[in-house]
Amino acid sequence: MLTIYGVYRSRATRPLWLLAEIDHPFRLVPVIQAYRISEPMQPEAPLNTLSPDFLAINPMGSIPSMEDNGLVLHESLAISLYIARKYGGDLGPKDIDEEALMVQWSLFAATSIETPALKINVAISGNRQDSPDGKAEIEVAARQLKRPFDVLDKHLSQHGHIVGGRFTVADINVAECVRYAQGELSLLDGRPALKAWLETCQNRAGFKTMWDTRSMEPA
Repeated sequence: MLTIYGVYRSRATRPLWLLAEIDHPFRLVPVIQAYRISEPMQPEAPLNTLSPDFLAINPMGSIPSMEDNGLVLHESLAISLYIARKYGGDLGPKDIDEEALMVQWSLFAATSIETPALKINVAISGNRQDSPDGKAEIEVAARQLKRPFDVLDKHLSQHGHIVGGRFTVADINVAECVRYAQGELSLLDGRPALKAWLETCQNRAGFKTMWDTRSMEPA
């Protein structure tokens, strides 16, 4: 059975959302980020990203990781793309051109969106959005997101989805990076196609299943 190592409060949301969409069976082995544990190296500590047992699976100590019929794979976007191609049906690529576009947009999200979007998420989740430092961090990150969000808004206004005119794994990978920045409302209010697309993605039953499970995990 396909196994995911990680927790919902991590980048594992990407393959876990996909698995909810396609209703594919899997086993989740909880692996907690070491920074969330006071003494992660103690023998009684839960399995975490510094645990020798997990480092034997992923020497980088990052989550998620995946095992499927002997294939061990790391990096959430790669895992999602693999699952979509093998098990995803219409959520995966129909041909090599679509596969290339799905990889392109996933890497675009990871390289052009995720880092500044995460800075916004960290500032807001830490209740620093009204502090001088927090405002400054959000302002800088929002400027960095202007061009990629403009690109997305134009693309979505023309095509409705990221690839193929339908909901696919590319929408999941990109939406989960955009999500980090959605607390800064000005970034979406001025980009109606991007805002409508993100709302549509997050209204899907698969996202809600993933998000409800994530919400039940300890913060």
